Amino acid sequence: MKTKLNTRKLWTFALLLGASTTLPALHAAAVIEIDGSSTVYPITEAVAEEYQATLGGARVTVGISGTGGGFKRFCRGEIDIANASRPILKEEMVLCAQAGVKYYELPIAYDALTVVVSKANDFVDQLTVDELRRMWEPAAQRKIMKWNQIRPGFPDLALKLAGAGADSGTFDYWTEAIVGRSKASRGDYQASEDDNVTVTYVSRDKGALGYFGMAYYEENTDRLRAVPVVPPGASKGVLPSASAVNDGSYQPLSRPLFIYVKEKSLQRPEVREFVDFYLSDGSALAAEVGYVELPEKAYELARKNLDEGKVGSGFAGATEIGLTVEELLVRERTH
Repeated sequence: MKTKLNTRKLWTFALLLGASTTLPALHAAAVIEIDGSSTVYPITEAVAEEYQATLGGARVTVGISGTGGGFKRFCRGEIDIANASRPILKEEMVLCAQAGVKYYELPIAYDALTVVVSKANDFVDQLTVDELRRMWEPAAQRKIMKWNQIRPGFPDLALKLAGAGADSGTFDYWTEAIVGRSKASRGDYQASEDDNVTVTYVSRDKGALGYFGMAYYEENTDRLRAVPVVPPGASKGVLPSASAVNDGSYQPLSRPLFIYVKEKSLQRPEVREFVDFYLSDGSALAAEVGYVELPEKAYELARKNLDEGKVGSGFAGATEIGLTVEELLVRERTH
C-alpha cells in the first residue's frame, strides 16, 4: 500500500490546486461527497479507491478543508460524510441541530501526531512537552525565535515553525495537548490545512520544526526525521508507532480519528454500501497508509450503532487528550 499511496499524488496535486479529489467510477450517476480533515484524508481516499475498484460504486469526492471546515459544510447539509481528526465540538453540534442534521460518529483509526524536523537537523535528540509548549504558546510570538532559547545546548539557529491551520482538527488537538488550551497558538508560523505544505517547508530548512499525522511522516522518511516526545513525568522520549499508541506510551499525542455520516445520507444505498465497505476494509487500509488500526470490536461496535440507529456523539463536545483505545470503546459503547 505504500506504493499505492504514492501513486495517489495526482489526487494530492489536484487538492493543492484547490479542487477536491474525484475518484473515477463505473456508475457516475450517484455521488458521495466527503470533506474535512487532511489527517483522515489518506485513509478515506484509500478506502474510496478500493471501493471503486472492488464494487464500482458511486462517484466519490474527497476534499481537505480541515476538520472545522468539513464540519461547517456537513452541518449545512452540503456533504454526506465529514472526516474528523477530533470529536465534534459543542458549537458544531448546535449548528447541526439547528439545520436538522443528525449523524453517526464512527471511529476508524488512531493517529500518533508526529513532531518532525529536517534530515539536516543533527542536534535535536528529543523534546519535552514543556519545550514544545515554549515554542508554540502565544507568548512565544516574535520572542522565541532561536533554538538556543529552548535549550542551552541547542545552536544559535533560527527556529522556524510549521503546522496545521486554524480550521484543522489537528490544530485544535495540538494546542490542547501541547499549549494546554484549544486554539491557543503563536501566529507567526507557516500554517496550512494541507500537511504536504508542512512537509515541504520543514524538509528544506535545518532549523524548521513541524507537526502532522503519522501517515505524512511515513511517506516522507527520506526527507524528515521524527522527534521523540518525552511524556509528562518521564525522562525518555518516545517515537510515534502503532505499538506506542496501543500500549498508551505515546502521550499526549495519540488521538482517535473519525468519520461522521449524515443520517439522511445513510438511507441512500450507495452511501450505506460505502460505509459498510469502510468498516470492513478500512482498518487494514488505515494501517497500510501509516495509521493505527482499531481492534475489530471497535468496528463491530460501529456497525452495531448503525444497525440500531444510534446517532449522536460519545463526547461532550470538547477535545479530549490522552484517550486510550479502551477508553474510546467504552465511550462509543455507552453514548
